[in-house]
Parts: sequence; structure tokens; C-alpha cells
Amino acid sequence: MNERQLQILRELGELGSVTATAEALLMTPSAVSQQLRLLQRSIPVPLTERDGRRLVLTDAGQALAEAAIEVETALARARHTIDEFVDRPDAEVSVAAFHSAASTFFPLLLGGTEPGHPRFSFADEDVTQDHFPRLTREYDLVLAHRLDQAPPWPSSVTAVTLLREPLDIALPAGHPLAAKRRLTPRDVADHPWITVHDGFPLLAVIDAISAAANRRLDLVHRVNDFAVAAEVVAAGGGLALMPRWTTRPHPALVLRPLSGVHTRRHIDVLHRPERTARRAVRTALTALHRAAAEIQTRTGTPR
Repeated sequence: MNERQLQILRELGELGSVTATAEALLMTPSAVSQQLRLLQRSIPVPLTERDGRRLVLTDAGQALAEAAIEVETALARARHTIDEFVDRPDAEVSVAAFHSAASTFFPLLLGGTEPGHPRFSFADEDVTQDHFPRLTREYDLVLAHRLDQAPPWPSSVTAVTLLREPLDIALPAGHPLAAKRRLTPRDVADHPWITVHDGFPLLAVIDAISAAANRRLDLVHRVNDFAVAAEVVAAGGGLALMPRWTTRPHPALVLRPLSGVHTRRHIDVLHRPERTARRAVRTALTALHRAAAEIQTRTGTPR
């Protein structure tokens, strides 16, 4: 049995004829009769009987029709609850982000909250490139990064770019290369490097630098957290790629742009298409775009 069949049985009990029931429910009489037959197949006792020219409910049919009222009431309450959930502007929105995006975007999202805005639930997720789309099962919105030349995200998720962020070379302020305004792959190829673990997006840039310089880089340290990498660079541990806008300035470091290879990453927000049915999620997306614009205008030049 289903909701429509119970609704038909209820109306039939009140109106007493298939024709009148069909008119009330904007159906054809044959469609009403078909649904009644399907309902009867699932019930072991008769639900209707003839009373002259009228089709009336049996005691079992009347009992089921009364239960149908309770079912319709419960479903109406459930629909109302869903409507409220979908339309609530201050509902909870879960957001996951990789470390540097989390440290930059999360405070801005919190700082912009007002009455009627979403209640954010944050999580940091430092995952390999192919794992970001999977996170959309667990979170409403996922901040992910990929390189300019990387394949697009799978069509199973909706992806919108928030920032196209340059990646610069981080080196100690007193380093000989700091005197140059721009660096080349050959400039940096003979120095030790701090880089990310295998499977993470920035490693492709390291490979591109190595190919452009025609020599293998000395990858001494594997650190995914840019704040930690910055400290290692400052202590003389080597050079590192550093995002221009989403890492905090370090007093002992300078950033220099790199020529000759693609050194830019996309910071994208991923979500499952159905998530934006909720007003709170749409509001959160607007807040993310506002935050991205603020991040980009803070500084557009290497430091």
C-alpha cells in the first residue's frame, strides 16, 4: 500500500462512488479503480462492498481509512518539518577544508556570521587529491585544491573555483636568492627542498621544476602543513613552495615567484548538487565567495 491508495480509500469512504472520488482527486475513474485493486491485493480481507449503486467501505476498509487519516497527518507534519529544515537560514552547515584553506577561510566565515546566518561546523581534512570528492558524502561543503593543469573534478560533484592562487618559492630572508625578484627552475634546483607527501597536489609542481631544470631535486623533508614547512625553511632546512594568499607571513621568510613552470592552484568548493536545496548551504556558499574576494584583495604581490 502507498499514500495515494490510502487517500483514495479515505475519499471513497466519504463520497461513496468511484466517479466522485476521481473528480475530487483529479483522477480518472479507471485510475481510481486500478489503485483500489492494487490496494486490495495487499489486504487479506475485503475493503469495499456494494450497497445498491454505491460502493461503500467494509468494517476493515473503514478501519484502514481512519488509519489513513493518521498517515496523512504524519506525512503532512513530516513535509512541514522538511520545509522548515530546507528553508532555515540559521541551520547547521558542515564545512571541511585542507589546512591552509581552513586557517584562512574559517575565521572569515565565523567573523561574518550574523543572526539568520548558518551555524558552521568546521573540520580540517588533509587528504590526497582523489579523496576530496569522497568527503562530500560527509560534509555539506568541501574546500579542495588542485593545480591549474590537473584534470577537473568528477561530474558527481559540483565544483566552483573560489581562488586561483599563485605558488611562490619560500626562502630565508638572508638567502642569496632573496635578492632576485623572480626565480627560475635552474635557480632553485640545486638546493634542498621541503615538500608534501606523495599523492598531494603540490608534488606535481616539484616534478615540473625538476623537469624544467633537467635535474632531480633533493627532497629532504616531507611536510604537508605550510606553517611547519615555513619554520623549517626559516631554520635553513631548504626551499619550499608556499601559497601566496592562504599562508600567514613569516618574519624570517620571503616569497619569490617562479618563472618557467605553471605554479598556480585552484581552491575550489565541492558539494553534492542536492545540498544547495537548503537555504543555509546557499548562504554559506555566498559567504565563501565573499571571503575569497577579501583574501585576494589583502595582498596580490609576493612578500
